[in-house]
Amino acid sequence: MSTAREDAAPLSVPLVPAQIRVGAALLRPFEALAALLLVVIIALLLVGVTSRYVFSLPVVWIDEVVSNSFLWLAMLGSAIAIHRNEHLRLTLFVQMLPEKFARFVNTFALLVVATFLLALVEPSIDYVVNEWPVMTPALNISNSFRVAAIASGVILMLAIVLTYAVKTSTLRDLLASALLIAAVATLCWLISPTLKELGNVNIVIFLVGVVSICLVAGVPIAFCFGIATLSFLAFTTSIPLVVVVGRMDEGMSSLILVSVPIFVLLGCVLDSTGMGKAIIDFVASLIGHVRAGMSYVLLGSLFIVSGISGSKVSDMATVAPALFPEMKRRGHKPKEMIALLATGAAMADTVPPSIVLIVLGSVAGVSIAGLFNAGVVVAMVLLITLAILARWKARHENLQDVRRAPFSVVKRTLLVAAPALVLPFLIRGAVGGGVATATEVSTIAVLYAMFIGMILYGGVGVRKVYAMCVETAALSGAILMILGTALAMAWAITSSGVANQLAVFLTTLPGGSITFMAVSIVLFMVLGSLLEGLPAILLFAPLMYPIARKLGINDVHYSMVVVTAMNIGLMAPPIGVGFYIACRIGNVSADEAMGAIWPYIAALIAGLLIIAYVPWISTGVL
Repeated sequence: MSTAREDAAPLSVPLVPAQIRVGAALLRPFEALAALLLVVIIALLLVGVTSRYVFSLPVVWIDEVVSNSFLWLAMLGSAIAIHRNEHLRLTLFVQMLPEKFARFVNTFALLVVATFLLALVEPSIDYVVNEWPVMTPALNISNSFRVAAIASGVILMLAIVLTYAVKTSTLRDLLASALLIAAVATLCWLISPTLKELGNVNIVIFLVGVVSICLVAGVPIAFCFGIATLSFLAFTTSIPLVVVVGRMDEGMSSLILVSVPIFVLLGCVLDSTGMGKAIIDFVASLIGHVRAGMSYVLLGSLFIVSGISGSKVSDMATVAPALFPEMKRRGHKPKEMIALLATGAAMADTVPPSIVLIVLGSVAGVSIAGLFNAGVVVAMVLLITLAILARWKARHENLQDVRRAPFSVVKRTLLVAAPALVLPFLIRGAVGGGVATATEVSTIAVLYAMFIGMILYGGVGVRKVYAMCVETAALSGAILMILGTALAMAWAITSSGVANQLAVFLTTLPGGSITFMAVSIVLFMVLGSLLEGLPAILLFAPLMYPIARKLGINDVHYSMVVVTAMNIGLMAPPIGVGFYIACRIGNVSADEAMGAIWPYIAALIAGLLIIAYVPWISTGVL
């Protein structure tokens, strides 16, 4: 997971060790609180599951306490993510700049984040005040206690960002960046009467133009959406900014999303206990001796491990170190290995428990059980296309010293891996069969993995568990902040009326659903490359799903198409963030791997077209 933090790109230039120690000391109480909240959430959910299924006595107040704790976890985690440089941002263009100018752009990015947070302080406090009369149904306490998490998190993040800006930037860069932001804001305020007359052109100016400029400048994606939405509402409408806070609350508070941090924690447990490596060793003992065997092992391991962790980064970080040395020994070129790793991770992203599928089901109102069932079949189609290409690529592979593993080795690795292999079937079977929700299954899976890990796989110490909880809070906070600001931006787009205009345009295209599906594939591939997966889905799911339904396209089928297209874009150079993460994990130059990945991208696209135009692949298991 540390690789994920490094490749998400730092929010600013690295701090010197003394400054890191000071920052860590100040934030330590908040890290402890976030870890405690995560433990409380898991414990309460386990109590609720046990009470409901074992004793048939539902505890009505548990969901309410979990909801309150979850929002606090999300906001504290987002603040920790800023401190740890884990908020995802695009650094491709900043890295091309001369060092002196790059430092100015980094300072500008920090102050853009600070501007968004500062503008949000008053509305978030107003939101707390407005929610005071609202009483929760089970505990009968004011909802202000829950939504105060947003105001507290905003203030804490603002303090962290300003501290980092002062410590890591020169006075000249600070003044120049502040003056530039103030000048742009003043200009927009002065011409706001003119802007209000432009109508939907403001969508292009603010929600496309501002987001694009901020992305290129290296502003974290969540804050790109946030500052663009705030600017759009402040300068072109009369809508109060407190609406943004309300939409963020809506985007970050769904109980379905509680499974996100728990599955992130499960990925950490998988990595720390060695359960993932045990699975890889077993698969390698079965098919590692055949031609292209190690490529099959890599793809199969990603398929299985993805069914436990739910995270592409965790999957790649688990599989690559275990397989790359042997693949190199057999003559595989590093660039080919990276290409297979990146596209294999894209293939496996629909394998449950996929965090993307959980979020999509929450946002678009699609059955998560249906998504999980279809996701396995869709991933198998993509797995076959990649395996065919891998076999052709390995036609000259050196197998001179390769021997089939003895049955005793297969038996031993199976015995070691068996407890870990239970997890993916437990998750898929329980959720796909409707036995339990994704959130309930995630808590059971974490408890099972912790218990089995401690008994059979060397165990995890208390200090390591604490570190995993803090890491989970940070990664989950970064994800959920994107969800909140993206939903606010999607609401702004929808309320402007442009969504209806887009719907009319797309439904009148010649070719009906066939053309619409092709447009969707291209759109989500581009968005997946530019914005990463979750933001792309969150922004356009509210716009595209109603159109797909009007054209008679099944929700689950459409979900499989857009998620697959988005994942292909995520791994496609030169912009796809996932491609650079794979290069970093495999310690291979992006320039070296860039040329090798295109045949694998083409194989995924071929699989995607099959999935898109043969609907029963997705719907046949529903």
